[in-house]
Amino acid sequence: MSSYYISDAGVDDLSKADGSQLKPFKTPAFAIFNDESFAKLYILKDSEFAEISPSALKKAKKGAEGLKKKQLKQKQIEEQKKKKEADELAKSLESMNITITEDKSLPKAHKIKIRDVSKDIDKRVQLNGWIHRLRVQKNRAFIVLRDGTGYIQCLLKGDLANAYQTSQLTLESTISISGTIEKLPEGKTAPGGVELLADFYQVYGLAPAGDDSITNKVQENADASLLLDQRHLMLRGETLSAVMKVRAAFLKAIRTVYVEEGLTEVTPPCMVQTQVEGGSTLFSLKYYGEDAYLTQSSQLYLETCLPALGDVYCIQESFRAEKSHTRRHLSEYTHIEAELCFLDFNDLLSHIETLIVKSIDYVLKDPIAGPLVKQLNPSFVAPQLPFKRLEYKDAIKWLNENGILNEDGEDFKFGDDIAEAAERKMTDTIGVPILLTRFPVEIKSFYMKKCSDDPRVTESVDVLMPTVGEITGGSMRIDSVEELLAGFKREKISPEAYYWFIDQRKYGTSPHGGYGLGTERILAWLCNRFTVRDCSLYPRFTGRCKP
Repeated sequence: MSSYYISDAGVDDLSKADGSQLKPFKTPAFAIFNDESFAKLYILKDSEFAEISPSALKKAKKGAEGLKKKQLKQKQIEEQKKKKEADELAKSLESMNITITEDKSLPKAHKIKIRDVSKDIDKRVQLNGWIHRLRVQKNRAFIVLRDGTGYIQCLLKGDLANAYQTSQLTLESTISISGTIEKLPEGKTAPGGVELLADFYQVYGLAPAGDDSITNKVQENADASLLLDQRHLMLRGETLSAVMKVRAAFLKAIRTVYVEEGLTEVTPPCMVQTQVEGGSTLFSLKYYGEDAYLTQSSQLYLETCLPALGDVYCIQESFRAEKSHTRRHLSEYTHIEAELCFLDFNDLLSHIETLIVKSIDYVLKDPIAGPLVKQLNPSFVAPQLPFKRLEYKDAIKWLNENGILNEDGEDFKFGDDIAEAAERKMTDTIGVPILLTRFPVEIKSFYMKKCSDDPRVTESVDVLMPTVGEITGGSMRIDSVEELLAGFKREKISPEAYYWFIDQRKYGTSPHGGYGLGTERILAWLCNRFTVRDCSLYPRFTGRCKP
């Protein structure tokens, strides 16, 4: 029987201590745990070793029992781990022997899109797409498949679930999967209320796992700039793809309304040598040695089409070099523009509000986009005719009465531009769509027609929507050569390059007006997005021109 020495400076590690005076243990419990047949225990006190007291010895024996139990538990955990590893190895070896083959005795699976599954209940079909969600269990595996037209849950059973190939599947892998479309039993849920009971599948492309998996590439709370770098992967998410589908439905709806209203679609050039909205926002380029620009607006070209085609519109990209980081500005955006002839200002206002109301109505009735709007923006209320009409001078009065200051921190005065923050505050407070009209000449473009009853203001309009602000701007256009030339002079623009635009007033002028709608701004309002960047496929703004 041995005697052991204990010191606070010792260690409970047999590779470094042996319980001697030179290499003491740290605790008496460990000494007893190491050797239950000990003779005596000595504890270092006041620089001398003294025999342990009976009460301390009793406590140490209890501690040793705890160490024994801990050792036994650890041994059990290690044995369970070894057993699990052995089971997994056996399962893996077994799964490697499972070959996924198609049963040729089954009816031939006909290829369909997920959107059409409701037409093929109890029929054998083939679906192709990407693995959107994945859960693999013993004897069962659940795959939510996405093909761009919808989502469907696929159930794999037996060998199909247990195969080694299935254990290696990853999110965003592409597969072709065949099986029977079945309605879900009552009480169970899945996209569309149906699922595919799979009988065969094959892999087209296996997506990476581990560090390169899509869940590591795009994380919900990551920095916005990092997510924009991975925009091509972010588009696969349910929210962004839903916005893109609503966008497609909206553009379709706009075209439908234009057809109903008798407008003709045209395609003006994007490379120009004239300005529309001020030279400071032009993107310049060299065009075969000449100075040229990316268009800010197709308006001027649309006006030239009126005598030949009547009322016209275009849906095209416009470019504004505004170094603005607000949530409603883009450097490239999809511009919906129209020009109409032989109408007055009230006709123009009625046309604009009708276009917006009917287009939104068509989107909400769309079988795909309608439910997505409800999902993205549950509290959305469709606008109703007529919109509230508010003149600029009355808006200035409203802002001052409600204590909203201009950008200089002062009360608004006639001629001030109503900046975004003040405009948003007013619009959100009033809470309904607004046609804000009759802006002062000095803060509007050179081509806008002056009001006959007040030459200080123009026949102009901005359409303001709650939560997003301005979505549309328009006006009646100057139809007199003399007045147009005066506008050029006021804005210090040389008229020579605009000869073709001036000719519209020279060769048979007419009363006409038009407007431009920012697609992304309307979508931000419709889909309840914080920024217009969420409504563009690959947004371009200051400092961002990739991927």
